[in-house]
Amino acid sequence: MASQVGIMPTEKGIRNRKSRKLKTGPTTWIEQGLEGYRATGATISIPSNLALKAEALHLADRSSEALEAIKEAEALVARIEERSWFAELHRLRGVFLTAIGADETQIEASFAEAIRIAKEQKSVSLEKRAEATYAEYRRQKASGSGGRGFRLPIC
Repeated sequence: MASQVGIMPTEKGIRNRKSRKLKTGPTTWIEQGLEGYRATGATISIPSNLALKAEALHLADRSSEALEAIKEAEALVARIEERSWFAELHRLRGVFLTAIGADETQIEASFAEAIRIAKEQKSVSLEKRAEATYAEYRRQKASGSGGRGFRLPIC
């Protein structure tokens, strides 16, 4: 029951994360949910909620902040050794690095790591998802829409 403190605001943020409202919008709701989870001492749901926060930030054209949320999630995943979100975090890192026009080697490394981890975990769905996003990145790059103009799917 204690985790309910974090669930309701987070769920509201998840449902509305494509909204561009920033003051009282999805990122605020997701952050409230994260605060609720943290208040209970729970850690298991935080990486997934940080990924959702990052998606909402990215959709609001705040990809640099989205990368910070991903870094926080990766650090937590490493600390608590709950790696179920690790491949997805790397895939999202690649998407956000692409959005800010980061170095190509960083982008490629993120997608490669996402694919490698998904294969290691024998997660066909995460592997296919990472491969599809990487393929779209390569397609856009080849078509000349490189740099900050990239808009890769987050889901």
